Amino acid sequence: MTIHRMAALTAVLTTLALAQPVLAQDAQKPIKIATEGAYAPWNFTTADGKLDGLEVELANDLCARMKVTCEIVAQDWDGLIPSLTVGKFDVIMASMFITPKRLETIDFTQPYAVDPSGFAVAKDSDLGKLGVSTEKFKLEDEAASIAAIDTLKPLLQGKIVGVQAATTNLDFVKKYFGDIVEIREYKTTEQHDLDLAAGRIDALFAQQTALAATLAKPEFGDYTIAGPGFVGGVFGLGTGAGLRKEDTKLKDMLNAAIDSAIADGTIKRISEKWVGTDVTPVK
Repeated sequence: MTIHRMAALTAVLTTLALAQPVLAQDAQKPIKIATEGAYAPWNFTTADGKLDGLEVELANDLCARMKVTCEIVAQDWDGLIPSLTVGKFDVIMASMFITPKRLETIDFTQPYAVDPSGFAVAKDSDLGKLGVSTEKFKLEDEAASIAAIDTLKPLLQGKIVGVQAATTNLDFVKKYFGDIVEIREYKTTEQHDLDLAAGRIDALFAQQTALAATLAKPEFGDYTIAGPGFVGGVFGLGTGAGLRKEDTKLKDMLNAAIDSAIADGTIKRISEKWVGTDVTPVK
């Protein structure tokens, strides 16, 4: 074989090796799972620097079912998808909704949770006086969801609404309320929580379970979740684990583990522990 042919063959083999899913590269290599570590109670960083929360506990459970070693790491929200695509880690479990836009860049497992998003406001505000609603509107049901949104609009007219940047929650507020509220974007939910407590904004928009955890703190005694929750539409198919498109074997393994965790009630148990309600997707 000539030197040129040997070089060409080496290049091809190297390319093929790099293109293999993480599990095919090294069966002993830990799977790295990234979470934000700043979205309690779904994922957060404890006072001693450890990651914890619903998704951290679920990630460990899924890894045990797959019989693989996993390492859970923290990554800022806005760097999750870029860092995944360049190989910094292998999976995202960070309360990330499965949307068509994200599916252009990465792949997802089936949903492991479905959790409506809504508003948190002062109890004595116009919207706050409506109280907590158990209604959940699917944005695909346009007539019903638009009617609900139109009911909220005059109650939010001219208000400052805080929402985490680069999220589907921001997409929702921009699409349906952008013409009547001032939107203030934040890098983390912890930042917008502080501004609500300080009275610098009038409302928050986020997943209702995350809002409930925030409002359980003593400094938020004068605030409440108000109005209905929203799912579907810009929120996509629910919350799933993100991974690179080429990692098909890993996706199959995760989907099988999620199926098992749904079937035996583990997701129900973990979610009720952390967020006080069952967020198991309905099959």
